[in-house]
Amino acid sequence: MFGMPPSSLLNQSMAATISPAMGQTGAPVAGPSKIDPNQIPHPIPSSSVIVHETRIGNQASIPPPATGEYIVSDTGNCSPRYMRCSINQIACTVDLLTTSGMQLALLVQPLALPHPSEEPIQVVDFGESGPVRCSCCKAYINPFMKFIDQGRQVHLQFVWSLILFGMEVHLPGFTNETPRDYHCNLGPDGRRRDVDERPELCRGTVEFVATKEFLVREPMPAVYFFLIDVSMNAVQTGASAAACSAISQVITDLPEGPRTMVGVATFDSTIHFYNLKRALQQPLMLIVPDVQDVYTPLETDIIVPVSECRQHLELLLESIPTMFQNNRTAESAFGAAIKAAFLAMKVTGGKLLVFQSVLPSIGIAALSAREAEGRTNVSLSEKEANKFLQPADKAFKTMAIEFAEYQVCVDIFITSQTYVDIASISVIPRTTGGQVYYYYPFSALSDLAKLYNDLRWNIARPQGLEALMRVRCSQGIQVQEYHGNFCKRIPTDVDLPGIDCDKTIMVTLKHDDKLHDGSECAFQCALLYTTVYGQRRIRVATLSLPVTSMLSNLFRAADLDTQFTCFLKQAASEIPSSPLLLVRERVTGLCINALLSYRKFCATVSSSGQLILPEALKLLPLYTLALIKSTGLRTDGKIDERSFWINYVSSLSTTLAIPLVYPRMFAIHDLDSKENDRSLVPPTIPLNSEHLSDEGIYLLENGQDCLVHIGNSVNPDILQQLFRVSSVDQIPTLFVLQQHDNLLSRKLNEMVNEIRRQRCSYLRLKLSKKGDPSGMVFYPYMVEDKSSMGLSYVEFLIHIHRQIQSKMAA
Repeated sequence: MFGMPPSSLLNQSMAATISPAMGQTGAPVAGPSKIDPNQIPHPIPSSSVIVHETRIGNQASIPPPATGEYIVSDTGNCSPRYMRCSINQIACTVDLLTTSGMQLALLVQPLALPHPSEEPIQVVDFGESGPVRCSCCKAYINPFMKFIDQGRQVHLQFVWSLILFGMEVHLPGFTNETPRDYHCNLGPDGRRRDVDERPELCRGTVEFVATKEFLVREPMPAVYFFLIDVSMNAVQTGASAAACSAISQVITDLPEGPRTMVGVATFDSTIHFYNLKRALQQPLMLIVPDVQDVYTPLETDIIVPVSECRQHLELLLESIPTMFQNNRTAESAFGAAIKAAFLAMKVTGGKLLVFQSVLPSIGIAALSAREAEGRTNVSLSEKEANKFLQPADKAFKTMAIEFAEYQVCVDIFITSQTYVDIASISVIPRTTGGQVYYYYPFSALSDLAKLYNDLRWNIARPQGLEALMRVRCSQGIQVQEYHGNFCKRIPTDVDLPGIDCDKTIMVTLKHDDKLHDGSECAFQCALLYTTVYGQRRIRVATLSLPVTSMLSNLFRAADLDTQFTCFLKQAASEIPSSPLLLVRERVTGLCINALLSYRKFCATVSSSGQLILPEALKLLPLYTLALIKSTGLRTDGKIDERSFWINYVSSLSTTLAIPLVYPRMFAIHDLDSKENDRSLVPPTIPLNSEHLSDEGIYLLENGQDCLVHIGNSVNPDILQQLFRVSSVDQIPTLFVLQQHDNLLSRKLNEMVNEIRRQRCSYLRLKLSKKGDPSGMVFYPYMVEDKSSMGLSYVEFLIHIHRQIQSKMAA
């Protein structure tokens, strides 16, 4: 237990006690000056890789933290990489869940990357008959079915009917006939004799080959259409050349085979398509001047197989920067360009990758510089200012819905040095299953490598096309709402023109009936998608969790990472339409409600002068405070930065949610002193400026970027080893990390590369110098400090404690 001394115990030493029965953390509380910061909870990263069995002894096991490294052994439940529940035991009634103050939700990441040491997901082909499913609700076969009558029937006893089928109309004793060609005799234990040989009966995640009944049309080809901004600003900043260079390098990463197709277009105030047909001596430019009523100049030859145009494609990408090097057209017909590209892709569908540098200013869906209005009109209310975080109009949303209908997924790479109204243009990626990449302020020197790596990962990562997803629940629980990057036409399904290993969808749940204590409740996610090689598949993940009537069990089984990720996504969705003060209060209220419930009903310590935290949620106050001070909830940031943050959170994985608001910070000036340390990444440091030394150099990473903070009294020898300079002033703000021939430099490069590997992201490096304007970017991340954005960590704990005391006394 952790705690802080009350006024009556100010002279007593801090004591930490642990209650094994409850796993609670608590101790006395008093004024901030008497609190030992070393006694308050901080993240303790695991130094070893955890091996996690999803079920042990026919019981679900609690998954390891999402932020740690672990290897999953699928023994019946799906891997927590694919589906995590906010509470790993399910409340038997809605009243019990309400009393807990916690939320019931799933975070689903159906194509998540497995650990390299994990067994691959098995692909099962049932032939023309297709996978075995419930004849009533269409749920898929899984390890929780019970076969009876020597395997001739699938009997749905009370518990198992809940687990497999999730239909309100199912009654105890409901039975499905086992398909004749799927029959197998039962052993003495009542289990099919072939259970261990059939992945669908012993694994929580399996992939089925889809049959013709799952095909509306032939599986779509892998189409990649690149749309490049060549307006004056894009050309002069090097953004156009950087885009062409990145595309040229990733052509070899496109899926091999005759079904892979590609197209290229450029745009400024007009749109320029290119005929890549091999019969031509060189690519032919076809100009579309009308940006109010756009069209595609050719029905064919705009999108062609890569195998037939590789030489022309490379020539074109090499030529584009030269062709437009003297361009003086400042306008951008972004809306018209993506509409025209969509018309070219409409027949096939595919991925539209857009490189955009300036505000769309002409043609369809032209926008105005709303941020300038917000800066000049200081009398704007917060409600009016929030409008800048919402789309300017419905034009892009209307387009996005049409794109999704024809299976066109849009990713936008914003290589900008000015405002581009991300709040408006991000509607298209969010609706079509894509994402926004944001390089601000774009530098051809420092961002070229990141742009290339981001584009390469976008193309090479595991992904699916023309996907449809549905989550089914046990009887008594139902899906309330889906949240993420998708289009939704009917209440039960989400349409995903594109889905990849990084995308997560939040599924909020609610009770509609009482569950039986001691039984199990399950959730099944089915993702129907097309692989980039044209195979139609159904990935099915099933998670079965115990039902409980004990409040203490809910707190023992709470998943901190999932709970907080839900906080984060809900806050992000509310920011554009609610006053920030109200959003911060709601977030704090969610934290307080859960801790109040634990303190009131579960804590074994009775003194009102103690703050008691459940072991599983002891870091919830710290992460809540970090969220309150994060980019999205700050008023001093740029509108585009906040809009990007909101959009980024929408599809953010559980693994990256906490680092986004509570980054990892490391000391790097003494890396060479840890020669015997086998870990490439050193221990983390709390985000408190008291841990920073003027003689030190620190690296902070949040899953998107790395900030290198340099004190103003760093040893010149260290600067020479790392940067080949003798003083801090000589280090350029925009720099590229290089490896020099010394141990410290080598260790720093190994560390950065390992972090990039962990994050599956290049993470561009930004420099922060103490006493320099660049240093102002770093200190807002010191979320444990008191600042203009809020209380210190210690003060926030006291605030929470007083709120709990007040509510208990009421």
